[in-house]
Amino acid sequence: MLDILEIRKYLPHRYPFLLIDRVVELVEGESIVAYKNISINEEVFQGHFPHFPVFPGVMLVEAMAQACGVLGFKTMNKTPDEGSLYLFAGIDKVRFKRQVVPGDQVYFEAKVMSVKRGIWKFECSAKVEGKLVTNAIIMCADRAVG
Repeated sequence: MLDILEIRKYLPHRYPFLLIDRVVELVEGESIVAYKNISINEEVFQGHFPHFPVFPGVMLVEAMAQACGVLGFKTMNKTPDEGSLYLFAGIDKVRFKRQVVPGDQVYFEAKVMSVKRGIWKFECSAKVEGKLVTNAIIMCADRAVG
């Protein structure tokens, strides 16, 4: 299990764009389960939508990608501080099944499908109370920066 302090070691994101609160399962090279608590205090709800707050689908996809980033960095025993970033390389088969609203706790699951020449492919899903919210195939690339 990783708390927010350890998550911050493996993700370069910070407020308001750090979208993982805790990692509850992680098997290096295989899979991760993480979650985010959705609060009415999220900045995004000021505009999406003020009278009917719905957490944006693109942010759910980003949160799944951040979970993939933690899994990839932990597996490679790297951190962003060492000059590496985990960047989106592609996304396929995205589906949105239901809305996420304040009060929800969203669980993100990612499983490694393949790794080829620094490109990682993950099967991802987001669930609230065990019900599928979003799923996608996400590809990320480990790249040196700086």
